[in-house]
Amino acid sequence: MTIEECYSVLGLKVGATLEEVKTSYRILARQYHPDVNPGDGRSHERFIQLNQAYHRLLEVAKPAAQVKQPSTPSTPATAPETTVKTRVTPKEPEFRNNPRLTDLEQLLKQRGYLQLQGFLKAQRFPRAVALVDALAQRLPQDPEVRQWHAIAYQRWGRHAIAAGDLDKARIYLKKALRIDPHNRSLWMEVERDFRRLEQIF
Repeated sequence: MTIEECYSVLGLKVGATLEEVKTSYRILARQYHPDVNPGDGRSHERFIQLNQAYHRLLEVAKPAAQVKQPSTPSTPATAPETTVKTRVTPKEPEFRNNPRLTDLEQLLKQRGYLQLQGFLKAQRFPRAVALVDALAQRLPQDPEVRQWHAIAYQRWGRHAIAAGDLDKARIYLKKALRIDPHNRSLWMEVERDFRRLEQIF
């Protein structure tokens, strides 16, 4: 099993910290432990994989204090707008350890993120929104869940523009901004979407 595969087995991005490796392993090991799933061969096999991946990553993963944070070069105020790169669509899972969440809530959040990614890729926007609505009710103070919630509505609004359903597009785009009003990247994406709406008119 390669290092990349080990991270993947634990549901982490390559380079995750030692603390993230331990947290993810603890959650998944409880879920797939043979005592919890007696007689389930697939769970037993998954538990073995988790153990192998975990012990391999203990040798390479670094504590958070040793992980070098990427430096962000300052850009001049007069930089053209085209140089600003925005990321609204979800990336690979990058879960922050939120001490206010229980292990069960962390696992729920992680699973919800992966499901959301699948729904957005398949353009199943009603399912994506229903999923994040439920997550937002369960984890109302989590900033990442709020961001995903807004993104789901923004993506649905963009899809509605492409489908010619302009009234729905306006509703969903405005809802995205209400959910996460301080997200600058989201505002830029929604502004682009509204410009497209104006061009159609």
